[in-house]
Amino acid sequence: MAWNLDSDRPIYAQILEVIQLRIIAGQYPPGEKIPSVRELAAEAGVNPNTMQKALSELEREGLVMAQRTSGRIVTEDMEMIRTTRNQLAREQVQMFVDKMERLGFNKKEIVALLEQMEEGEQLQR
Repeated sequence: MAWNLDSDRPIYAQILEVIQLRIIAGQYPPGEKIPSVRELAAEAGVNPNTMQKALSELEREGLVMAQRTSGRIVTEDMEMIRTTRNQLAREQVQMFVDKMERLGFNKKEIVALLEQMEEGEQLQR
């Protein structure tokens, strides 16, 4: 999962989302150690302080936990991971619906388009 960070939103918030996605996708499995602040900052091309801010927020949310001598690990609380997954999914769906409504589609038309796609039909342009 790439670090596609843009200047439209705070960088730490985007970092937070990338790490959340990595956790819910299993790239950082429950109970596993995540890379250090410096490693992640270098990978993302950001200041370590920015990365620290994002990781501190993930700790506050309970998705990762700091361990004194071994860095941070992903929570083993599967309900927390499921809740985060569902929250992110709802946000993505809402963004999609908002964009479709700006294109002039109502919810019924959006559902019909999704059903067509599920059935493998070509969308009419």
